[in-house]
Amino acid sequence: MAYRSATAGIVPDLSTLTLGVEEEFLLLDPDSGRNLPVADQVLAALRGPARDQSRQEFRHSMVEMVTPVCADLGELRAHLVALRRWAAEAATAVGARLVAIGATPLAEPHLTVPDEPRYHAMSRRYGPVAHDPAVCGCHVHVGLPDRELAVRVCNHLRVWLPVVQAITTNSPLHDGHDTGHASWRSMQLERWPSIGPTPYFDSAADYDRTVDELIAAGIMLDAAMVYWYARPSSAYPTVEVRVGDVCPSVDDTVLVAALVRSLVATLADDVRAGVTATPIRDCLVAAAHWRAAHDGLDGELIDLRGGGTRPAWALVDELMAVIAPALLRHGDLGYVLAQLARLRRDGTGATRQRRVLERTGDLRAVIDDLVARTAAS
Repeated sequence: MAYRSATAGIVPDLSTLTLGVEEEFLLLDPDSGRNLPVADQVLAALRGPARDQSRQEFRHSMVEMVTPVCADLGELRAHLVALRRWAAEAATAVGARLVAIGATPLAEPHLTVPDEPRYHAMSRRYGPVAHDPAVCGCHVHVGLPDRELAVRVCNHLRVWLPVVQAITTNSPLHDGHDTGHASWRSMQLERWPSIGPTPYFDSAADYDRTVDELIAAGIMLDAAMVYWYARPSSAYPTVEVRVGDVCPSVDDTVLVAALVRSLVATLADDVRAGVTATPIRDCLVAAAHWRAAHDGLDGELIDLRGGGTRPAWALVDELMAVIAPALLRHGDLGYVLAQLARLRRDGTGATRQRRVLERTGDLRAVIDDLVARTAAS
């Protein structure tokens, strides 16, 4: 990442903001469609860079794949294609199917946590909440080493993250049925005390003080359990946006990463220009996320800037108007416009799942379609 001097200190050159993505996947039984607890076997079957870029997750039926730091969308896309292919091959080798879906569609027979001290501590602290069926997200990291700037960018992100969430919705099913929500994953996660919209913070010191108080109160075990929808990463010099379901296809993921990177770049410009984040009541931000999880892009979203509800695609268009200059700077505008046109035509992951289920009446056909999309290049 390149840097340039500014009166506020050393700040990233917005034309070269880096990005990376973490994707979580379910492992499903090819016959029953139920979650299959073979994550350890899948991880053991990975070799070379694929093993280095994999992570154990909170469920025996989940694996996470992590891209390296990338400079452009082409590089990111190539890594995502390779990681999904390697993970799918390893899953097949142990008798499972790798599926990019946001929540367990049928059932999770094995609800124990992996044999790690941290996971056991979470199980003791949070009880049955820690034993819900598996859910899978997509986390986008954007390089922003100035932590003070990162905290202030997260304040500005509050009005836009429900729109990003709506774009990623990919988990309408639970227990074999349509839940009526485009993202059932979001509903499951609401029971965790440290997950939800990012609070407003006056500074990085305010952020740290609040996290320390939450840890002292027992809400979190440690700072790594800050699971807010946007946060300064606890492990990397990035802003991490973690509001979305895992996306069904690579191009869906790359689209979201491009939108998030240009949104962070745009808002960082605003912060340095002295623009303050719009103060919005936390209850309204939470309501906007609930509406995004319920409707996806097929209904209406709450407009946190203007008030009321509006068609979801009208807010996507507004988001594009705001970030178009940053997309152009990054060389991403043409790709994003093409992918949004595809999304408008084909629908979100949730919409696609519902169409297959309506057409076939068969959950296995939905899973077959998702498997094909997951590993397609």
